Amino acid sequence: VQLQASGGGLVQAEGSLRVSCRASGRALSNNAMGWFRQAPGKEREFVASISWNGGSSLYGDSVKGRFTISRDNAKNTVYLQMNDLKPEDTAVYYCAGGRKSYSGRSLNDYNFWGQGTQVTVSS
Repeated sequence: VQLQASGGGLVQAEGSLRVSCRASGRALSNNAMGWFRQAPGKEREFVASISWNGGSSLYGDSVKGRFTISRDNAKNTVYLQMNDLKPEDTAVYYCAGGRKSYSGRSLNDYNFWGQGTQVTVSS
């Protein structure tokens, strides 16, 4: 399985951005999907996850109410809509495929990882 993230870029504070992640090689329609991020000098941080059918989702405390995760299984794609962006959201964003249909906040819940896409928020 390969996960290709795209859509990152430079945006001003309070702006919006949507990043996408497409799976190829094997459909992950039965797996949960997640987004993590990593800023320079910091550990990789959980951002959001979504169950296999999109019926449930989890969010990190720092993004709750601003970010929305969604998926389109017909397109093997998961999205992260980011609104009201803040400079502290600046990081490389990684998508991940979960081991199960429902996955949590731990890195260990995921066994497929994309290459990451850079999101930079200017003040």
